[in-house]
Amino acid sequence: MVKGFYTLLIAQFLSAIADNALLFAAIALLSQLNAPTWHEPLLREFFVISYIVLAPFVGPFADALPKGRVMFLSNGLKFVGCLLALAGVPPLYAYAVVGIGAAAYSPAKYGILTEMLPSHLLIKANAWMEGTTVTAIILGPVLGSTIAAATSPYVGIAFITVLYLLAAAFNYFIPKVPIDHKVEQKTLRFLLKDFWHAFVTLWKDPQGQVSLAVTTLFWGAGATLQFVVLKWADIKLGFSQQEATYLIAILAVGIAAGSVVASRYVQLENAVKVLPAGIYMGILVISMVLISNPIVAAVLLFIIGVLSGYFLVPLNSLLQHRGHHLLGAGHSIAVQNFNENIGILLLLGAYTWMVGAQFEINTIVAIFGVFIIFSMSLITFVYRKHIQN
Repeated sequence: MVKGFYTLLIAQFLSAIADNALLFAAIALLSQLNAPTWHEPLLREFFVISYIVLAPFVGPFADALPKGRVMFLSNGLKFVGCLLALAGVPPLYAYAVVGIGAAAYSPAKYGILTEMLPSHLLIKANAWMEGTTVTAIILGPVLGSTIAAATSPYVGIAFITVLYLLAAAFNYFIPKVPIDHKVEQKTLRFLLKDFWHAFVTLWKDPQGQVSLAVTTLFWGAGATLQFVVLKWADIKLGFSQQEATYLIAILAVGIAAGSVVASRYVQLENAVKVLPAGIYMGILVISMVLISNPIVAAVLLFIIGVLSGYFLVPLNSLLQHRGHHLLGAGHSIAVQNFNENIGILLLLGAYTWMVGAQFEINTIVAIFGVFIIFSMSLITFVYRKHIQN
């Protein structure tokens, strides 16, 4: 790997572990404040709305400056969000500010890979990036919930604030790369038109279309599954929130394992061949309704994670590759984030509504699994029909 790649990985790890720890510290804070149960998934909704609203602007911003500097500034916004929470601002609003920083951070985080590395190293680099992120997903929930339970949610948030400062320090030392696809104008009209052009271009490209559809589904499903597992573990297994985070960690370990397998055995030109793994994942999600044993639950979630990582990494790499050549890294990642977070918003919204309407957890799990199977089958069918024509 090239110089600076491992500095990027360390910065990404620190920022990602802070993001994931903050979510669970904020959930604990909501509980301490006696907020309604449906506020927990709503917390994530407040976070992702920034990705959607700011999508036309964060891509050009990421492409207009050295991406390490963009990441530095973005972590600064996350730091401010934590300070607001410590100052007593309601968790939903403080977490929304952190979401603004995350929305600006993401196009730079992934976009810099296509500028630092040749295309034949993208899957390997993405496996490293996803592995680092997944490690943070494993440790973050445990860290956030453990500190909050042992001390208080405010102590947990204070610790997370320090992690954002460390991440920003590493961001500062990421080597500068040449500015890619700098935006021609900075007017609101031009930026919106430019984003719409990028959006249409990616959706019209056959490989961009399938990879964008799958990553949109994955992140929407993944964000929702996190909350589904928390509630399922409480009702079916009798777990506390802290114990339930261990199941989420096991799911994340499976994603890391699937990412490693994909990086070793799947080539970029064959990325779409992993699509059936998504269908199998949906089938296993439905089987959760039959599980009441913690060990069996852990094994099942690990396998679901393996399938997730196996199909995510190649398709994510394919999307980055196509986006870099068609639009520029920052623009394409901004479009990707826009679509993925609409997926999160819709699926989490549906889950929030079902919780508010007091659906049984088995019903929620079954609906969720059927949706994954149907969506992945439709994507696979449309893509195969397209290439046959």
